Amino acid sequence: MLVARPSAGAVLLLIDLQQAIDHPSWGVRNNPHAEEQISRLLARWRSDGWPVWHVRHDSTDANSHYRPGQPGHKFKPEFTPMNGEPVIPKQTNSAFIGTDLEARLRNGNLDTLVVVGVITNNSVEATVRMAGNLGFQTYLVADGCFTFARTDWSGTARSADDVHAMSLANLDSEYCTVTTANLLLSDQS
Repeated sequence: MLVARPSAGAVLLLIDLQQAIDHPSWGVRNNPHAEEQISRLLARWRSDGWPVWHVRHDSTDANSHYRPGQPGHKFKPEFTPMNGEPVIPKQTNSAFIGTDLEARLRNGNLDTLVVVGVITNNSVEATVRMAGNLGFQTYLVADGCFTFARTDWSGTARSADDVHAMSLANLDSEYCTVTTANLLLSDQS
């Protein structure tokens, strides 16, 4: 059984933290302080010399703000990769599909992931499900990701908080351990 905190040296996997996510067309989001929490984790990982890996969405959709060549394709300034930090380009919602993410992790004997980024119920959820299914110890930072309001299959409007909470509930215990930035950064064991 997983504990609330991974061991030192887990890979911090930042998913799709690109300028496209700030476009107003997405609508109302939750977790307005997610970027602050991610920045805290990123600072800790970098100061401790732990692995930081970035996933970049390279959309093939002509109308996507994530499409290469669009301003939104660039990383958000606070999450720009530093020299030596791998960038995993993807074209689907899962960072494992059509990429070398799994091979890189296995070749580096890296078996633990701490996942942050966007969108909770899309790329984050798809990546976390796959990571869990592939046998990686996976931690999802609840306050280090966010999503947007959606209308469900039956036509009921769901708030971004509801969509986020349901996605976390779907993942916790079966595919990952849901945790928080404060738990990960606390000095307690």
